[in-house]
Amino acid sequence: MPQAPVPAAPVARLHVVRPGALTTVQDAGRPGRAHLGVGRSGVLDGPAARLANRLLGNAPGAAVLEATATGCAVRPDAPVVAVVGGAGCRVTVDGRPVAWGAPVRVPAGAVLDVGPAVTGLRSCLAFAGGLEPEAVLGSRSADLLSGLGPAPLREGDVLPLGTPAPGGPPPIGPVPWPGAPAELVLPVHLGPRKAWFTEASLRTLLTADYRVSSRSNRVGLRTDGPALERSRTGAEAELPSEGMVLGAIQVPPDGRPVVFLNDHPTTGGYPVVGVVAEAALAAAGQAVPGTRLRFVRAWA
Repeated sequence: MPQAPVPAAPVARLHVVRPGALTTVQDAGRPGRAHLGVGRSGVLDGPAARLANRLLGNAPGAAVLEATATGCAVRPDAPVVAVVGGAGCRVTVDGRPVAWGAPVRVPAGAVLDVGPAVTGLRSCLAFAGGLEPEAVLGSRSADLLSGLGPAPLREGDVLPLGTPAPGGPPPIGPVPWPGAPAELVLPVHLGPRKAWFTEASLRTLLTADYRVSSRSNRVGLRTDGPALERSRTGAEAELPSEGMVLGAIQVPPDGRPVVFLNDHPTTGGYPVVGVVAEAALAAAGQAVPGTRLRFVRAWA
């Protein structure tokens, strides 16, 4: 007599208790689709997300939560192992302090609360098995500019979790986490539109002190500081829209440089004076408003 099929185990889920100021689902993003008008998106602090996933035995690009400034709180409906990294913050489970930057067991029904960032700006919450909301164009990342992917978290939202790696988290000892930048130094490759700016402006860009503006977001890191003067004026100062890349330093009419981050548009009509090396952008994602910022010439 054939045996009845064994019911599949229920998928563990996260219930959002406190969404915080801005918490989104992010993974490695959607690279390689700019020619289709689809931006890259993805987690801003890639090294933190990859390290958190490694501590849990997840794939490097498994989806995580990225919480901005004020943290967030979630409640799993099944036991789960989590790691909170990125911005330094207080972490509790049902009100009891637990480790930051290391695997923590969260019982079913317990509230994992990630407090406001103390150092840095964006906390990374990774869970064994990763988050598995519906993928859009191969990624589970939320793109705030285009609206692709899951919407920013709201109270009461429910997110499915994937299956943890067999055997649980790998035996890894204490690991070093990168700290938030006290000063942000961004290496710049000048071009392609450096000829649109005066020589004095190019010297200003590479020597002046800027500050990270409170108007910054996932689209771009905006700056407060001296304006860059264009060498072209009048009718010739209009530039047709052209492709934009991650790290592009676009200069809008007010002259204050904007460094494009992961949710940047794929095209734009303001001139790009230079491009920041991608390896430096994780620190840009953790720089709080008011952080001193210097652009330096990239020689490699």
